[in-house]
Amino acid sequence: MAFDVKNKTVLVTGANRGIGKSILEEALSRGAKKVYAAVRQIESAESLVAEHGDKVVPVRVDLEDADSITAAAQTAADVDVVVNNAGVLKQKSAIDAGAIEALQFEMNTNVYGLMRVAQAFAPVLISNGGGAFVQLNSVASVKTFSNMATYCASKAASYSITQGLRDSLREQGTLVVSVHPGPIQTDMGQEAGFGDMAASPSLVATATFDAIAEGHFHVWPDPMAEQVGTAYQSFAENVVEADVQ
Repeated sequence: MAFDVKNKTVLVTGANRGIGKSILEEALSRGAKKVYAAVRQIESAESLVAEHGDKVVPVRVDLEDADSITAAAQTAADVDVVVNNAGVLKQKSAIDAGAIEALQFEMNTNVYGLMRVAQAFAPVLISNGGGAFVQLNSVASVKTFSNMATYCASKAASYSITQGLRDSLREQGTLVVSVHPGPIQTDMGQEAGFGDMAASPSLVATATFDAIAEGHFHVWPDPMAEQVGTAYQSFAENVVEADVQ
């Protein structure tokens, strides 16, 4: 189930910086006619509008605020591709003080936020012919790192929900894509201390739209992710992507 973004309308959450900004720019470079920059603060997208003109339309979306997502779905009623990129990270091990609170915070955005976006935009996508729904997960969705165990747990849950969306939205003709970056040069990556090992956000953007064009579910966009994806490939193909009865 491949999809061409040329002359289509795209929405990207967290589009004002990092991976989201690269995804917005990649969408435009591939011929998208319009991209909704879904951000918590509208003014944070002003530089994108200044650079790209009326091809970028800011819209308020806070993944913790269901009403903002519902309103955005009404505004972006012409959207063909939804990329849910926004997410949060708290560096907590499972035994750190505040770990439970950190996990609650991460789940609310990384998992419940994903579900809010999917529930709001699934009817929009079907009304526009099916399109594509992309979720930015992480290598942390299949491998837990002890110093960020709560984040990994939230990403494992978001990956699980994404698998469910793949099957649910396939019935309406919507392609679902699960993107699993490793360390990336973003504000979040800097806070996590990835340093020189982090890859460019442009790798994520390119691989994401390649997957949309080719109809792939899993995306492992950078060197570390490729290593994980290679090791995970058999399970992905024979279990996750298989029709297991």
